[in-house]
Amino acid sequence: MPGPAIGDGVAARGRAWLRRLQLMARPRSPEPLPVRFDRRRIYVLPTRFGLFYSALLATMLLGGLNYNNNPALLLALLMLGAGLASLVAAHMQLSGLGVVAVDAEPVAAGQSLRVRIHAQAATDRQRRGLQASTGADAPCRLDLDDGRGEVDLLLPTARRGWLDVPRLRISTTRPLGLARAWAHAWPDTPLLVHAAPEVQGPPLPDGLGEAARSRTTPTGEDVHHLRNYRSGDARRAIAWKASARRDTLLVREYEQPLGTEIVLDWQATAGLPYEARIARLARWVDLAEREGRRYRLALPGLPMLGPDHGSQHRHACQRALALLPHG
Repeated sequence: MPGPAIGDGVAARGRAWLRRLQLMARPRSPEPLPVRFDRRRIYVLPTRFGLFYSALLATMLLGGLNYNNNPALLLALLMLGAGLASLVAAHMQLSGLGVVAVDAEPVAAGQSLRVRIHAQAATDRQRRGLQASTGADAPCRLDLDDGRGEVDLLLPTARRGWLDVPRLRISTTRPLGLARAWAHAWPDTPLLVHAAPEVQGPPLPDGLGEAARSRTTPTGEDVHHLRNYRSGDARRAIAWKASARRDTLLVREYEQPLGTEIVLDWQATAGLPYEARIARLARWVDLAEREGRRYRLALPGLPMLGPDHGSQHRHACQRALALLPHG
């Protein structure tokens, strides 16, 4: 059937032309932030509804001229003026708007990175219907309150290290939906992706140091205290006699000694593939942080990190692992 084939060919050529236009659009390379959109960076093209609207106006103008119908000509000219005004209004929605910053909290490789885009604009007029996207995902709504706004975009991650932010697209079809105005920002600020930790592996190495402290665990030798039962506690840890006296379920907590600090050494993972060694150390860092342990991280060619614990120390260790050379 030739009809659908011709239609598909026209649609394919239209998509190819739009892709070429996107490649030629400014900016053509990453640039430092902040950036502000001016008339040289804003592009305006009719939407599908805009093309239908143009065809309708052309038909009305031809009919009015053919039949010398002045009311029809007047209506067509008024609609034409409204359409042209909507092109200018769509352009003005983006004019003066700027992307001032891009940030994200690091995630493990394989997870989606939530990138926050910070936008700013002059408050001399309202800006509505703005959308932000990377071109490959669905656009997200960008609201500006008092000239400032934020929007979160999800970027897929595949490997550890620095992730380059793709070209961002800010667009709008307001006020009438006849035209789409858009502009691009391409931040040169890479975002960090942590190494994916090992899913299952050995426990933490033994603690070091002369002093020792303890932690409470569901198993052990010396009973530390009794606490209320929580969902998921083992039945063998329930203190039945004490529970009967108090008429509520109580669970034994035992005390286990732990070293004051542990060393997460690159050499301790010898025998594993290169990336598997990084994944194990990343898992050990998370385990040590989860258990509240003080730990050091020893990596080849880098000064030892720690001993310390806390979110800042964890981030420093995960950053060092993420930025190790790729094997």
